Amino acid sequence: MRSKLFFLAICIAFSLQTHAQTCNGSLGDPVIKQNFGSGTNPGLQLASFITNMTYTTNNCPNDGEYTISNSLVGAGNCHPPTWYNVPADHTGNPNGYMMIINASYQPNIFFTQSAKGLCANTTYEFSAYILNLCIPSLITASYTQPNITFSIQTTTGQPLASSTTGTIPPSSYNQGPLWRQYTTYFTTPANGTDVLVEMTNNAPGGNGNDFILDDITFRACGPVIQAGFSSATGPISKKICAGSNANYTLKAQVIGDVNPIYQWQSNYSGNGWVDMAGKTAPSLDISFVNAVAGSYQYRLGVANGSGITDAGCRVYAPPLTVTVNPLPVVPPFPPQAFCEGSTLTLTASGGASYTWSGPNMAPTTQNPLVITNVTQANAGTYTVVALSNSGCPAAPVQASVTVVPKIVASVSTNSVTVCAGEPAQLNASGGTYYKWTPSTGLDNDAIPNPVATPLQTTKYTVNVSNGGCSNNSNSVTVTVNQIPIANAGNDITLFEGESATLNGTVKGDNTSYSWSPATFLSDPTSLTPVTTPTENTTYTLTAVSQTCGTSTSSIFVKVYKKIKVPNTFSPNNDGVNDYWDIHALSTYPQCSVLIYTRWGQQVYQSIGYTKPWDGIYNSAPLPPGTYYYIIDLKNNTPKLAGWVLIVR
Repeated sequence: MRSKLFFLAICIAFSLQTHAQTCNGSLGDPVIKQNFGSGTNPGLQLASFITNMTYTTNNCPNDGEYTISNSLVGAGNCHPPTWYNVPADHTGNPNGYMMIINASYQPNIFFTQSAKGLCANTTYEFSAYILNLCIPSLITASYTQPNITFSIQTTTGQPLASSTTGTIPPSSYNQGPLWRQYTTYFTTPANGTDVLVEMTNNAPGGNGNDFILDDITFRACGPVIQAGFSSATGPISKKICAGSNANYTLKAQVIGDVNPIYQWQSNYSGNGWVDMAGKTAPSLDISFVNAVAGSYQYRLGVANGSGITDAGCRVYAPPLTVTVNPLPVVPPFPPQAFCEGSTLTLTASGGASYTWSGPNMAPTTQNPLVITNVTQANAGTYTVVALSNSGCPAAPVQASVTVVPKIVASVSTNSVTVCAGEPAQLNASGGTYYKWTPSTGLDNDAIPNPVATPLQTTKYTVNVSNGGCSNNSNSVTVTVNQIPIANAGNDITLFEGESATLNGTVKGDNTSYSWSPATFLSDPTSLTPVTTPTENTTYTLTAVSQTCGTSTSSIFVKVYKKIKVPNTFSPNNDGVNDYWDIHALSTYPQCSVLIYTRWGQQVYQSIGYTKPWDGIYNSAPLPPGTYYYIIDLKNNTPKLAGWVLIVR
């Protein structure tokens, strides 16, 4: 038999007249909870034994109607414009249903809630949340406010408790719709565990008296239970870091009960309360080995006798909590490289505070860690230890730092001289990456030692770097001396006694020149000397470079002898002037000689003139007289024509 004194020690046992009543002892978990469920609008109609009001799917019920909904769009829509907008149920669940009520014209019992299987001879708290829908600024003196009586009785009609809310006031307009909790207490009889709660609306409807009902609960009410770490009045919470070890003793005491029965429960990270097997003493020892992060709660449930096995008969001490705080996690650092003279910056994350240590520096809480104008002395391993807000340290994390030396670009020489077409070897050093500009004439512009073969003098600049660090440059000028090119010009043709100018040209750097032979030349050191040769002559122009060799070019000067044609000869075999002897005509081996009579008869023809004409035609001497000649020297000069007299 459960002791009635157990539950009467602290709580008010029977009927309460106002909603201000409270349980001054400890409360159990809700054993019955009517929250009308959840889902999309509208909710299902309630059973007829629960309410005698008329169900409507309209979100804005009229007098004598109710609906089940997860929200209410009031102002300007419901009985405009006197109702609040209520976007969610009492708990704020956007899908949670609530019962929206527009009171009947006459006071009546509008809601009945049964509670079955309660513990006998046990004091319970009954509570419900109610919201007055009417907007204060729009309410007139004639408006009726809700006033509800809770009547609790056994299923056989035995009264157990009754209380009245009194007038439920409207919410402040600036505050918006306000839920109010109303409670009453009752004790179940020794021979019964089922009860009924009837809710009566004491005010008439028709003008006001509109409200919402939600979250109806029954909870056991018992004696005061004190609990804490190490003693019943000790602290109610402890904090440790993940991975650590700890031992605690939880102690509790019940005030005002003479024969309590105990049962400890645990709740890990909000997964729900679970009885701890065999833990039925007022104290509890707990241990943490390599603790895992989370919230660990413990509470003592108290009942009399066999009622301890029935959760609905228990009341509970306030929970004691061990919070195992997680260790901060600092992301690892990839290898870091900084240029000499730049700023080293290392930024840790994942914690609330940090301590850095490293080469040649005192530990510091600076984060990010900043070191300006770094040198080789700053290279090495840096370590950071992070602490969480709760003071839990992370495992040390290291960052490997290298300092890349400053770049100094060097070249083997700043000047190279070559002849055109010859290669020049360039050489640079001081870094890892190289880039030569311009690339013209280079076999590779991205190596330290390219071969340059420029066509003309070129200044090559090399940019040297070390993987993104500062860079530096230097240059090499390749001077290209052009190879000498001599050009003596075109061959010349002239007649004996005539003069001509040789038109020579010379290209190249640092070049001297001269003609050979010097015979018949006005100045053999001039590119354009005047020649007056008496015979055929080949002249050679020689150009000599100080560094890039020699070039020669020759021309041929053809000298034609002067032709002197006699106009008389006497072929009479006296040994004197027997032949038409034309001086120097034999030097024109391709010449053509034609002789005609005055009547145009050809009497002589020859190619070349190796044998002078003797005045014979067809093996017979021609008669004395005047004959006419045409001489073609075949050297692109005008033909010679005239007459010759044969005298006998």
